[in-house]
Amino acid sequence: MNFPQDLKYTKDHEWVKIEGDVATVGITDFAQKELGDIVYVEVETVGETIEAGEVFGTVEAVKTVSDLFMPLTGEIIEFNSELESSPEMVNESPYESGWMVKVKITGDLPADLLDVESYKALIGE
Repeated sequence: MNFPQDLKYTKDHEWVKIEGDVATVGITDFAQKELGDIVYVEVETVGETIEAGEVFGTVEAVKTVSDLFMPLTGEIIEFNSELESSPEMVNESPYESGWMVKVKITGDLPADLLDVESYKALIGE
């Protein structure tokens, strides 16, 4: 499995790439493999400020629907609209073209964001 070193991770299997005051959020390679073939990504919270730990959307796979949890507090400024017609990009490229939202960070970064080694330990990698 692929775990980029420059990202932060959550215990709920989201990843975060922080660039200045904007964070890009998606689900990890581990999460997409566990979910299986992703058929739909729903995010109806663009323009809203979401607190860390709150649900910001859902991802639907062939067998299950899973909530997406916000890894940090901020305003969702963009949804990856490519996922509307090609949700399988989350499976094919979870860290690149399969990103889900961009967030303008409005709060402090949570202390419980994991580095790559801590995340790998969490999933037994």
